[in-house]
Amino acid sequence: MGNTSIGNNISAYNQVNRVSGVIDADPHRLVSMLLEGALGKIATVKGLMIRKDIAKKGEVLGQVVAIIGGLKASLNKDAGGDIAMNLDNIYDYIERQLIKANVSSDINILDEVASLLREIKSGWELIPVEARANPSPDLTVIS
Repeated sequence: MGNTSIGNNISAYNQVNRVSGVIDADPHRLVSMLLEGALGKIATVKGLMIRKDIAKKGEVLGQVVAIIGGLKASLNKDAGGDIAMNLDNIYDYIERQLIKANVSSDINILDEVASLLREIKSGWELIPVEARANPSPDLTVIS
């Protein structure tokens, strides 16, 4: 019984930490957090596929699809020009690949999606701090 209480307390603490991180984050950091979250969940899905936990795999893949939807919704297509349109197309492709991975339980598809997300994340993190504070129209995130 003591271990359950400790586990619940740790879980509650972690939840508060996540909420605090989101509340304090600027739009640039929020996008980074979404990308990190998607990558972490994809790693979880790979393990679930290996263990053949089909129900949980579908649930977590649904969460990844929701994160990608959040990333798509954050694009400012009016101001973002080609960059926003290209990201929108990549996110569409990723969503289709995730659905395909769910149906086929193909880890290779997850590896491809994770690679695309890491590349986007890497580019996002290379944006200079000055540009984050005063973004040009093509780097604007809807907030």
